[in-house]
Amino acid sequence: MTLSELAIDPFLEFAFMRRALAACLALSLGCGPVGVMLVLRRMSLMGDAMSHAVLPGAAIGFLAAGLSLWAMGIGGFLAGLAVALLAGLVSRVTSLREDASFAAFYLISLAGGVLIVSLRGSNIDLMHVLFGTILAVDDDGLLLVAGIATATLLTLALLYRPLVVECFDPGFLRAVGGSRGRLGAVCHLIFLVLVVLNLVGGFQALGTLMAVGLMMLPAASARFWAEGITTLALTAMALAFASGVGGLLLSYHLNLPSGPAIVLVAGAGYLLSLSLGRVGSLRIRWFPGRHLEA
Repeated sequence: MTLSELAIDPFLEFAFMRRALAACLALSLGCGPVGVMLVLRRMSLMGDAMSHAVLPGAAIGFLAAGLSLWAMGIGGFLAGLAVALLAGLVSRVTSLREDASFAAFYLISLAGGVLIVSLRGSNIDLMHVLFGTILAVDDDGLLLVAGIATATLLTLALLYRPLVVECFDPGFLRAVGGSRGRLGAVCHLIFLVLVVLNLVGGFQALGTLMAVGLMMLPAASARFWAEGITTLALTAMALAFASGVGGLLLSYHLNLPSGPAIVLVAGAGYLLSLSLGRVGSLRIRWFPGRHLEA
């Protein structure tokens, strides 16, 4: 098999592969920088919780309109946003920490979503919602994913400075009071909305169980290759897109489910980065290079 037959012909021959490739590119552009900020804010597990929290809304959208990314996306966004707001509210009016509050609400949401699909749908319906299928994305779904990526990049460009400050000192903007204090709360809320939006865009490809995979694995891998925030974001985007391309080709040639294939390729990239990366990897720790002498 030639390189062209292996890596190029599937995208030239089939329209659904080209749409899936475009969806991977859009997801990479949005999920990359959001994942990096989640890692820097030490909120990686919150992203995982939010990916499960969108399940009830996605399930209701699926049962109402079938495999429509718009219906599933709107439902998932509302469910995820409700969990984020409720968890944040409980952590502010009670002594319960935000991570524990997120865990409680996402478990309730996950159980409710599985129950809804089990009572009203079939096992096949449940598999569609939990594991997704990027190969079935239509033009409307592609526009939705591209719109989410565009909105994410524009929002990050507008709020870059306060969001970066919150990454390294989350309490600073809220602690200084006045308009800056409100700015910190607003930025935190907007950031949570961006997380939910990108998870909603990702579950068509990866399902609600693994929607966070294309967001967190490339972001964690990028930490072993880059140090500056902008470089981290660009590296995470590139790794996410490479994972999408690799997963699609793996799925095409070996007849594997596309979502798990994409996440497994991203996982392989993480293990490779952990072993061989140029910043803080196992290679650097165990085999440090010799210092140059004048």
